[in-house]
Amino acid sequence: MNNRKVIITCAVTGAIHTPSMSPHLPVTAEEIAEAAIGAAEAGAAIVHLHARNPADGLPDQSPAAFEPFLKVIRQRSDCVVNITTGGSATMTLEERLWPVSVFKPEVASLNMGSMNFGLYPMLTRYTEFRHDWERNYLAGSRDRIFKNTFADIEHILTTCAENGTRFEVECYDIGHLYTLAHFADRGVIKPPFFVQSVFGILGGIGNHPEDLAHMKRTADRLFGDQYSWSVLGAGANQTRIAAQAAAMGGNVRVGLEDSLWIAPGQLARTNAEQVSKVRGIIEALGLSIATPAEARETLQLKGGDRVAF
Repeated sequence: MNNRKVIITCAVTGAIHTPSMSPHLPVTAEEIAEAAIGAAEAGAAIVHLHARNPADGLPDQSPAAFEPFLKVIRQRSDCVVNITTGGSATMTLEERLWPVSVFKPEVASLNMGSMNFGLYPMLTRYTEFRHDWERNYLAGSRDRIFKNTFADIEHILTTCAENGTRFEVECYDIGHLYTLAHFADRGVIKPPFFVQSVFGILGGIGNHPEDLAHMKRTADRLFGDQYSWSVLGAGANQTRIAAQAAAMGGNVRVGLEDSLWIAPGQLARTNAEQVSKVRGIIEALGLSIATPAEARETLQLKGGDRVAF
């Protein structure tokens, strides 16, 4: 009997999808809190969080936007809270880092390289938008670089060094693994590493099964037993990629930040619905899901009693 525990991360809401694309995307602090708690109850050990302006759905990295839902989640759930430092490609580095530096979470996301982050093909699938900024945000990605230089990455790592925050290291391509190895060799980031491989974003690695295999082979060679591997698939390929990753020995990330869908042509109504679906796949493979306590042990996290919210 395989007793390996699979860590499920749920990305509750984010900057990729705009509010017009689904009426089910959490936007207000109350909606984000309820969505995160529901995902945790469905089996997510970790919830990955962005914040939004409730008036227009714009990504918002101010601590004032995060604090209301962070406190509710902490009071009602033992899940591991992971706060983004990605924010949005249109934000400054200091804006992106602001909530993590204030709230000192157990985990924060960290993008491992600058890249073309192409969202503009969505304009061929969506024609009506509730807010003026949405169309321009998507169209602007044709000529926008998501900036994550070596200096940016080092600044985030060193700023958080005394907080005990570990990182969900987001790798959108093979070169990002080598960037992680560079900072590891210098001792700027310490193992165990939590590598989140991202598949299917235009500008990053694709979503072919060979892409997953190549990413894992490379990470195994670079980091050996010093890392935990997790995988997210963008858009309609979320479930297929999660299933392949679980079968290959990895952990999985789902959620409305990464995909709005639960089945072909069918919008997911909640994050919990996606978590439940991938949990069923994991358990059908003869595996079991990790509890928050087990995720904390595997990733060597500081504990939920040492955060600042």
